[in-house]
Amino acid sequence: MVAFEINLGPLAPHYLSEIIMGIVLMVLIIVVLAKAVVPAFEKMYAERADAIQGGMERAEKAQAEAEQALQEYRSQLAEAREEAAKIREDAKNQGAQILAEMRERAAKESERMVESARAQIEAERAQASSQLRAEVGGLATTLAGKIVGESLTDDQRARGTVERFLAELESTPIGAGER
Repeated sequence: MVAFEINLGPLAPHYLSEIIMGIVLMVLIIVVLAKAVVPAFEKMYAERADAIQGGMERAEKAQAEAEQALQEYRSQLAEAREEAAKIREDAKNQGAQILAEMRERAAKESERMVESARAQIEAERAQASSQLRAEVGGLATTLAGKIVGESLTDDQRARGTVERFLAELESTPIGAGER
């Protein structure tokens, strides 16, 4: 038989008591680790898992709140845009209304000015007509006095003659006296 030897060096147990003592210490270390260290690791692992899970839940909640705030912001922005459009439309309508009122006032003022000018022209025409009548009457009486050869100083008679002459002149259509 061949002896098979394994050389483990200086750490190799030489006695059975060392092997038993090694096994007992190994069991003791395993028991201490199982009773004290492993539960501490498990507790720390559970705390970290809870912290991570809670952090994820808080992040999801914060994200949901952010989404809700974003939706509120978008709805407020849409409302603000609608209100701005309404304000612009109101301003446009008011501008058109003011423009229409100004046009109406301008038309009334223009009409008033035209009427005033017509009245002034009519008054000036009447004044010119009366001045012309007086001048024509004076010239006519002077001319008639020279033609007749006697003085027509009687104002009543001269006035009647001038009035008759002017009435005939006004009643005659233009161009009818020309032959």
